[in-house]
Amino acid sequence: MLKAAACAAALALAVPFAAHAQAAKPNDAQIAHIAYTAGVIDIEAAKQALAMSKNAEVRSFAEQMVKDHTAVNDQALALCKKLGVTPLDNDTSKGLAQGAAAKRAELGKLKGAAFDKAYIENEVAYHKTVNGALENTLIPSAANGELKSLLQTGLKLFQGHQQHAEMAASKVK
Repeated sequence: MLKAAACAAALALAVPFAAHAQAAKPNDAQIAHIAYTAGVIDIEAAKQALAMSKNAEVRSFAEQMVKDHTAVNDQALALCKKLGVTPLDNDTSKGLAQGAAAKRAELGKLKGAAFDKAYIENEVAYHKTVNGALENTLIPSAANGELKSLLQTGLKLFQGHQQHAEMAASKVK
């Protein structure tokens, strides 16, 4: 049941990425907002896990998500400022935010081991989706070399997050 929910969450997140990519190639301002929004979503999810979980594996993962996604978002904002780019809200970032709010509400109804398992499985699915969007849409669409480089660095880090989440999922029962 939880795996089905995680897959549904991944699909819910993938749809805005795919729909936007098919509609038009995102510009750098839109890419910056999508990437920043994806980071904020994971920070908020991790903070929810830190508030609700007592599981050491879940807490360790969540602490890493807050640290890493905050650092990447800070770098993204600094780059936007340097380049004079204002991140542009768009249908993809709006869809991501709406999907994340619904997922946080769903997770908020769970307790203990059920929360831990659902949170970690959602993190696996979320990172797969975000990594796919980075690889297949955002990085290829980025026109600015510095933005593209930051996205590529983020992708490597987030691929590590996916592996960490998968490892944690195998330990959380």
